[in-house]
Amino acid sequence: MASAPGRSRPVGAAWLVVAAVTLYVGGLLVVPLLALTRAVLADLPGVASALTAADALRALGLSVALAAVSLVLNGVAGVTGALVLTRQRFLGRRLLDALVDLPLAVSPVMTGLAFLLLFGRNGWLGPVLQPLGIKVAFALPGLVIATVFVTLPFMLREIALVLEEIGTSEEDAASTLGASAWQTFWLVTLPNLREGLTLGATLTVARALGEFGAVLVLGGAITGRTDTATTFIHNAMEERHTTSAYGMALVLAAAAAALLFLLQRPSQTSRGK
Repeated sequence: MASAPGRSRPVGAAWLVVAAVTLYVGGLLVVPLLALTRAVLADLPGVASALTAADALRALGLSVALAAVSLVLNGVAGVTGALVLTRQRFLGRRLLDALVDLPLAVSPVMTGLAFLLLFGRNGWLGPVLQPLGIKVAFALPGLVIATVFVTLPFMLREIALVLEEIGTSEEDAASTLGASAWQTFWLVTLPNLREGLTLGATLTVARALGEFGAVLVLGGAITGRTDTATTFIHNAMEERHTTSAYGMALVLAAAAAALLFLLQRPSQTSRGK
């Protein structure tokens, strides 16, 4: 049977390229995960005991909560921002479009330091926040700000790609038939964004769960207060509690693998149709 148009099977030297890519990716991704899994299995009872401790559960729960908050906030901001950037033309649009990718370009550690200079005790907004009893740095609000910042582009970019792909023909038709702007959004635009929302949500949650640098600097990794799953791993390694660190690292790796599986399902389903 002839192969499908546009697809070719690797032959000759192409197999060497395929093998090299497979070894490269496997060596960087799969082998370290196998080593981590082996380390956990070597002391499974100890890992289970460490992960069920109060500090570990609290740190993991805080990471999940931050991911949920980032998902909601960046979900709303992502849809709104994508509509603005793809459907509107205004002065400064290109600058705003470039700023959206800023969290991807700057170091999370630098991000945490910048927010610390803004919200810290001696920061620009310190004299304003302290009399009001509002604490941002080394507190939960700081963790939220840091996590929302580093995850900002993912939802917006995925939704913007979908909006550009579908165009405005359906929205124009709905408006012609008498639908209001809100009716057009809820009944036409939003349902068409399902794939973009799914991809954006998956990437946002994965990035939020794995954030380390910004939350470490701005949150301080205070045990029982601002210690997230990633900073828990850092503190455990610093204190030579390798069992706790390996266990939490494997939990985050498993969560990332599960999110990757969910990310692949929509594309596989669409290809199967």
